[in-house]
Amino acid sequence: MKVVATAFLVPALAILTLPAPVRAHHSFAAQYDAEKIVTLTGKVTKVEWMNPHVYFYIDVMAADGAVTAWALEIGGGPNSLLRQGWTRDSLKTDDVVNIEGWLARDGTNLANARSVVLASTGKKLFQGTNPGN
Repeated sequence: MKVVATAFLVPALAILTLPAPVRAHHSFAAQYDAEKIVTLTGKVTKVEWMNPHVYFYIDVMAADGAVTAWALEIGGGPNSLLRQGWTRDSLKTDDVVNIEGWLARDGTNLANARSVVLASTGKKLFQGTNPGN
């Protein structure tokens, strides 16, 4: 009986102690809907360079002045973005960006960015790949 309990508990504890980004890794199709495209313009409030994906956050202002916070995932991790020419200063707090991306399936203000363009210069910072690639 002790062997069975140990055989179950050891792997369970190992999984629970994994860092959150490792446990949270997901397939595109599991989290995003390739049929639901969103276009947003907003001011960057935060950029998180972490594995397995880089996230940034924007505030989007509606015509009535209401502000909605959005989280955007960039499909590549920090290393792949660095190989594409990004630096940690490519996207900064207070930059205004135009985003096109795929909405999260759960209805939250989360999207996977397929393009990121600086509104001030028109410079395209990111052009993603097809969903799931």
